[in-house]
Amino acid sequence: MRDSASGSGDVPTVLVRDGDGRDLLCFLEQLIPLDGNDYVLLTPVDTPVSLFRLQDDADPEPIIALNSSEPILSVADVVLQEHDLTLVRSAVTLTVSGELDEPDPDDLDDDDEEDGDEDSETFELLVSFMVEEQEYGLYIPLDPFFVVARMVDGQAELVEGEDFDRIQPRLEAELEDREWPE
Repeated sequence: MRDSASGSGDVPTVLVRDGDGRDLLCFLEQLIPLDGNDYVLLTPVDTPVSLFRLQDDADPEPIIALNSSEPILSVADVVLQEHDLTLVRSAVTLTVSGELDEPDPDDLDDDDEEDGDEDSETFELLVSFMVEEQEYGLYIPLDPFFVVARMVDGQAELVEGEDFDRIQPRLEAELEDREWPE
């Protein structure tokens, strides 16, 4: 993870806003010109997290749609504060700010190799907590979390929905061409 406090690396940051007016501060990873537009591939400055409902005898169930005032998030706020972390209701994803121990991918690969459980290989549990007799967990994705935006007059506009579905394959192809020169 980048050390933003020291200013080393000087990776530019971009603020992305979603349709609900929520912001997400991101590092600019790639600039990709397509069809006269400049698209940017971004990674959040804070750590992205995903909320899951935990059940004893089933795989964790991701919670996709969540109201930002949901009681579950209020409980998550309190639990995270005990670890000197803050839950941020950002654009695109929930994020956690504060000092986190970065997961070591080498350790995780060995543990889950045999059971084939996809979620356990791509997420690491940060905290779990109870709300009304139901257990929930906030998980950190182990794969890089990218955000796609279009630069318009110096502002990053989130690309989502049908626009994202339309542009994603072309962006991926462009990135593959850049990473694997022949």
